[in-house]
Amino acid sequence: MNYQELVATLSPEMLRRFRRAVETGRWPDGSEVSAEQREHCLQAIIAWEQSRLPEQDRVGYIDKGSKGEVQPEAAPLRWADDGSTDA
Repeated sequence: MNYQELVATLSPEMLRRFRRAVETGRWPDGSEVSAEQREHCLQAIIAWEQSRLPEQDRVGYIDKGSKGEVQPEAAPLRWADDGSTDA
């Protein structure tokens, strides 16, 4: 079985466990996740999401917007008059 076939067999529960292990540094039983295990888990998560999720739903997605997008101009700041007079 190659890496892609292995990733294709991952269940949603396994992915949740991998994510939790990467986030907390611990497996569900409380044992510590090694640096190598964390790296493998993260690679599996990324590979699984790449084949199943749209780009905006994947780990690490950053919405950069489009370069041609025009931002609306900010309205000028207006001070409200509270009705009091200083005499």
